[in-house]
Amino acid sequence: MVSVLTRIFGLQHLDIIEDAVQDTFIKASLSWRKEQPEYPEAWLTKAAKNRVLDIFRTLKAQKNNSPNITQGTDAIAINELFLDSEIEDAQLRMIFTACHPKLDPRDRISFALKTVSGFSIKEIASALLTKEETIKKRLLRARKAIKNADLQFNIPQGKNLQERLDSVLEVLYLIFNEGFHSNSKDQLIREDLCGESLRLCQLLLNHKETQLPECYALFSLLCFHSARLEAKTNLNNEVLDLKQQDRALWHMPLIELGNSMMFKAVETEYFSCYHYEAAIAAEHLKAKTFEDTNWNKISHWYDALYTLQPMPSHLLTMAVIAIQTKDYKIANAYLKQLEPEDLEQRAYLYYAAKADYYAETDNVDEAILQLDLALNTVTNTLEKAYLLKKNQLGYFSYNYFKK
Repeated sequence: MVSVLTRIFGLQHLDIIEDAVQDTFIKASLSWRKEQPEYPEAWLTKAAKNRVLDIFRTLKAQKNNSPNITQGTDAIAINELFLDSEIEDAQLRMIFTACHPKLDPRDRISFALKTVSGFSIKEIASALLTKEETIKKRLLRARKAIKNADLQFNIPQGKNLQERLDSVLEVLYLIFNEGFHSNSKDQLIREDLCGESLRLCQLLLNHKETQLPECYALFSLLCFHSARLEAKTNLNNEVLDLKQQDRALWHMPLIELGNSMMFKAVETEYFSCYHYEAAIAAEHLKAKTFEDTNWNKISHWYDALYTLQPMPSHLLTMAVIAIQTKDYKIANAYLKQLEPEDLEQRAYLYYAAKADYYAETDNVDEAILQLDLALNTVTNTLEKAYLLKKNQLGYFSYNYFKK
């Protein structure tokens, strides 16, 4: 609704539009208590448009800032913007606007997560591993930059499209990541966010100008990870790592869809980070049991990924793979390159890895110390319960980090 109304009224009125949509849903929550309308979407659409106009009237700015959509051909044209195909177009416009080069790269991601997918400031801070106050400042800067630069609400063409696509894909990846491994205190998985990321990625693949290898690779990766969602927790809502998961619950149609997308993704000489991550995920899905996992191949793909994208989280995973393969010298070398601050909100993963390393190398006292640090820094109650359950040590390795 925000995207379509922005297409109607313009980016300069984004604040008013978001307020109007929020007001509309508040009104719906009250009006629908006794009876839901026959066509809920149409009700919301009409109410939101009217609310935007009401706000303009209150500001005494309707004549200069908004079209007359109450009658005739203007009304017909506006209504057509709410057709499914036009809604997809409006959302793509919003995604690419949020990732405009005139916005600071850090601000782009924050703004897109807020505007396109409705993340709260807390959720954005969690997804980007930063403070909430920082996110507030980024959103404010983004809105000012959009107004000052008078950005157009469109999908870029040619070279501009490719330049902006990297930022778009990063946003979709972060949305999925927050759903797949949420930083929420009481909820490990948020299937709504995983589904939202898949849906937005599919919007890119439905648009002929963005049917590109990296887009197919990201969609493949999201399919592979989504296939394991049902197996990540048991009936008691306890966390299950890769070793414990019932592989019969892995969703084969999503795996097959991911494979078909990957065939299209590799029709290129250049591999993106999403290609490598999808290849890693595919290796896990190929293994009939945890013991059948091809760790050498996974290690090879991680080396390639880290060369392309030298991130602390990749380095940490490389360390826990080395622990899994009992190459403790290499594992220690990787761990020495990291500090817990590098992982910010996920610092507990660093401590858990060190606990596993020390347990495997028979340094029990240090292992217990690191486990205590992990327990003191983890915020998700399900993951905390998992760590407590595994307090016999020596079991946190790769299967925990990739659960």
